[in-house]
Amino acid sequence: MTPFIKKKDIKNDWYIIDAENAVVGRLAAYISKVLRGKNKPQFNPNIDNGDFVVVTNVLKLKFTGKKFSDK
Repeated sequence: MTPFIKKKDIKNDWYIIDAENAVVGRLAAYISKVLRGKNKPQFNPNIDNGDFVVVTNVLKLKFTGKKFSDK
C-alpha cells in the first residue's frame, strides 16, 4: 500500500538559490521541481508539499544560444 503524508506532517523548507552563471532553462526546471515538491520522497501530486524558493543574483543569469537577443 502506498503511504500518504498527512497535512500536519508536511514540513516546508526554504531554499536560497544563487543564480549567478546559472543557465536559465536548467535553473527554471530545478526551481519548478522544488516548488512542486518532486524532490521529496513523499511526493504526492494532489498534496501541496513543496518548498519555498528565494532566487538571488538574477541579473547575472547565463543565456545560451540566441535567447538573450530574442527575449
